Amino acid sequence: MTPFVFAYIPCKDQEEALSIGKQCVSQKIAACGNILPGMMSVYEWEGKIRTETECLLLLKTTQAQQHDVTETVQSLHSYDLPCIVFLPIESGHDPYLRWIDEQTLRP
Repeated sequence: MTPFVFAYIPCKDQEEALSIGKQCVSQKIAACGNILPGMMSVYEWEGKIRTETECLLLLKTTQAQQHDVTETVQSLHSYDLPCIVFLPIESGHDPYLRWIDEQTLRP
């Protein structure tokens, strides 16, 4: 079985998260996406502390797809510097992990 990861991607709103999620799933570079609206972010940008309400897109994919996910997200995301980070999935329900593996294409 392939090592699995979550892609953690804050988006400006639910529409953007849905668009990116659908593209990644249709390209078979992610098996599934979850959209969590209403996330509050605090960060420094251009010398100012900012707070924004964002929407979190959490994709389930494989380590082998990280590059393609990053490229696709960068091409669709509205931010100059989008957060695209990958977190390992240490373990899980084997049938579900096999489903992720089956849903994603091998690069």
